[in-house]
Amino acid sequence: LEFRRVLFRSDIALAPLALPWPGLVAVVTGGVFTQLPPVQGLPLFGYLAIALLLVGSIALMPRAAALLFTVLAKRWHGLTGSLSLARLANAPNQAAIALGGVLASFSLMVAMAIMVSSFRDSVDDWLQHLLSADLYVRVQNGGEHARFGAIEQQQITQLPSVARAEGTRHQLITLDPARPAVALIARSIDANAPDHSFTIVGDSIKGLERPVWGSEAMVDLYGWTPGQRVRLPIAGRLESFTVAGIWRDYARQSGAIMMRIEDYRQLSGDVNVNDFALWIKRDASLQSLRKQLDALPFAATLEYAEPGEIRAVSLKIFDRSFAVTYVLEGVAMVIGLFGVAATFSAQTLSRAKEFGMLRHIGITRKQILKLLASEGSLLAGLAIVAGFILGWCISLILVFIVNPQSFHWTMECHIPSALLVSVAVLLLLSATATALISGRLAVSGSAVRAVREDW
Repeated sequence: LEFRRVLFRSDIALAPLALPWPGLVAVVTGGVFTQLPPVQGLPLFGYLAIALLLVGSIALMPRAAALLFTVLAKRWHGLTGSLSLARLANAPNQAAIALGGVLASFSLMVAMAIMVSSFRDSVDDWLQHLLSADLYVRVQNGGEHARFGAIEQQQITQLPSVARAEGTRHQLITLDPARPAVALIARSIDANAPDHSFTIVGDSIKGLERPVWGSEAMVDLYGWTPGQRVRLPIAGRLESFTVAGIWRDYARQSGAIMMRIEDYRQLSGDVNVNDFALWIKRDASLQSLRKQLDALPFAATLEYAEPGEIRAVSLKIFDRSFAVTYVLEGVAMVIGLFGVAATFSAQTLSRAKEFGMLRHIGITRKQILKLLASEGSLLAGLAIVAGFILGWCISLILVFIVNPQSFHWTMECHIPSALLVSVAVLLLLSATATALISGRLAVSGSAVRAVREDW
């Protein structure tokens, strides 16, 4: 033990003697900034909170490393482990250099993985809830002006395989000339159980005479709240409605409004629909329904898809949109490993005399390489644990602060455990191998030449 204290005496002076108050202040300030509203629609305080959490956590790493490795050193009895823990405990600033890059890259990777996984799972749940019919039919290249008239609707609803059919009428309306148009969607909705038709966020008011349900974007952009009276342009006239609740919509950032199709038809006199949701009879099949649709006089103008097809296409588009995110995460991890390699290479070369002294007192090259591997694994392990915690905190800001303020929708948090554990194990093994490879050059020379300047 006395030899170990003398061996690392020069490193003891590098240990911080006071608590890293700037790091604590940065972390606390970052937490406070998450409560501030967006600036001109941009979540600037959310981004600033993420930056402060990163800076504060990196600043706290020397003290965290010193405390952790000191406790472990007192309880470790093996020679190689004791030497590794002693150096890391007494040279926390040097350890923090290697920790910083891995911590930053891994925490950002964790945060982005949680955010993307939360978004994808929320979209998937939303699609499953929204697409409850067996088949969806619309006019090819359908838009607001592509409609089914009364005759076409009757022919579709009277098909032998159709048990139930629900039409949807959608159009764009302008509530504020300075903002994009809002989607008005009229469909069959049970006012007493609207959550059967779409995903309700919060509570819904029942028993209203003219209820409407606004998307989450209507809350942020127009200040809608349940129970509020609103006026909407229907067929060129302003009609009064009551907001019955808020629903989740991942398709329209500018806002969407749901209303009962019977209310829309009563006020507008418009009986057309843009698309149909069809449920088949128990003794029928989708193939028979498709054949019956193909036999209609206007079949050439139709396009239809099953819920699974729509969901698969939507998720494929989602994965393609976020593919660059996974590439950037991989690049960040590679950069972090390069930082570990550079740090360990510099440190091991500067410790050639230390390794020479260890070899003079009987420690073999294999034990020194084991010492370096243990240092690399310990540092990487600490960075991974801290990165998990920091990445989880950053992901909460991304999921519950940045995304709602940027896109006006919320999502449920989901942690991709299998992916994160796999990446953590790969990072730990890579960091250990990197430290081991970097240290081979430092112990390749003879022990006499390593300490000859001290003679």
